[in-house]
Amino acid sequence: MTRRVAGIVVTAIALALTGGLAWFVTQTPGSVFSNEPEPTIAAATPQPQTVLVTVKQGESPKAIGDALAKLGIIRSARLFEVLVGVTGVQNALQAGDYEFDTGLPAIEVVRRIAQGKTASREVLIPEGRRVEEVAAILDRSGVVKKQDFLDALVKSRYSEPFLAQTKTTDLEGFIFPATYQFTRNEKPQDVVNAFLQAFQVNVADKLQLEGQNLTLDQVVTLASIVEREAQLPAERPIIASVFLNRLRAGIPLQADPTVQFAVAQDPASVATYGYWKASLTVDDLKLKSPYNTYVNPGLPPGPIANPGFDAIQAVVRPAQTNYLFFVAKGDGSHAFAETLAEHLRNVQKYQSGQ
Repeated sequence: MTRRVAGIVVTAIALALTGGLAWFVTQTPGSVFSNEPEPTIAAATPQPQTVLVTVKQGESPKAIGDALAKLGIIRSARLFEVLVGVTGVQNALQAGDYEFDTGLPAIEVVRRIAQGKTASREVLIPEGRRVEEVAAILDRSGVVKKQDFLDALVKSRYSEPFLAQTKTTDLEGFIFPATYQFTRNEKPQDVVNAFLQAFQVNVADKLQLEGQNLTLDQVVTLASIVEREAQLPAERPIIASVFLNRLRAGIPLQADPTVQFAVAQDPASVATYGYWKASLTVDDLKLKSPYNTYVNPGLPPGPIANPGFDAIQAVVRPAQTNYLFFVAKGDGSHAFAETLAEHLRNVQKYQSGQ
C-alpha cells in the first residue's frame, strides 16, 4: 500500500468514526448523487434557519467550506472539503446564490453546489397584469420588495434597443409576461432588465412593423387593451380588428379596461375594488382621465397593462372584419356586430338579465 493510499484510508476511517462518513464509505461511486433517500443526520440546531450563501467563481473548496461553517450551514468545514475530494467534484463546484437550512448534512450541500442547484425561484408573470401586480408577485416570491421594483421602473436606466423607439416615460406594457428564474433578493434593476431583455428577444426582434400605421408604443398600448378584453385566444385578432376599425372611423374605443385603469389611479378604489373594478358605474364611464376611452377619442397615452406576444401580434396582424362592436356573452366569448342596431340586439340577447 502506497503512502498516498494509506493516507486516504486513514482519513476516511477517522471521519467514519466521527459519524460524518459512516454511511458514505459504503456507497458506490455511481450512487453518490443518486435520487435515493439519503441517511438522516441530526441538525446542528433544533430550529434550522434558512441562510443564503454566495459561491464565487473559482472559489476553492476550503474557502467555500469555511463560509458554510461560519454561517452555521454545516458543522465542519474540513468535512466539506474532504467530501468534495472524495466525490471528485473539485472542478464542478458552481458559482451562484444558494439557500440552505442550518445543520444540513454536508454531503447534501456538496451535491447541490456540484449540481448548481442555486436558490432560484420560478416566477410566472401572467399576461395582462399591471406593473403593480407584477411587483406584488415578485414580492410574494421573495425575489424583490414591491416598492423597490416599482422604484426601479425608470426608463432612462436601461439600454435595450427597442426603448429608443418608445416615447412613453414609464415601462408599463414592456414587462414581458413569461416564466422566469430569479434568485432570492435580486437587485431590482436586474429584475427589470430581465423583463426588458425578454421583451427585446421575444417581441421587438420578431415584430414586423413594416407597412403598419402604428408605432411600437401604439401597438403595445392597443395590445394591452386587447389582452384585457379577450378571454379566448382565438378572439384576440377579432377584437383587435374592432378597435382598429373604430380608430380608422374616428369612433371612441369605449373599452372598459381603460376606464378600470383610470379608476385605479385612486388608491381608495384599489383598496375597495382592486386594480380592475369588475362593475363599472355610469359615473366611472364619465371619469375625466386621459385613459378613459369613453370620454376621449383615440388611444390612451400608454399601455394599461403588460400584454403577451399573441396580443401584440393580433394588433399587427388583425382579423379582416368590418366589426365595430362587441359584447360579452357571459361564457368568455363575445358577440360581434357591424352596425349599432345589430349590436343593440346582441346586448339585449346576452346582457338583458345582468
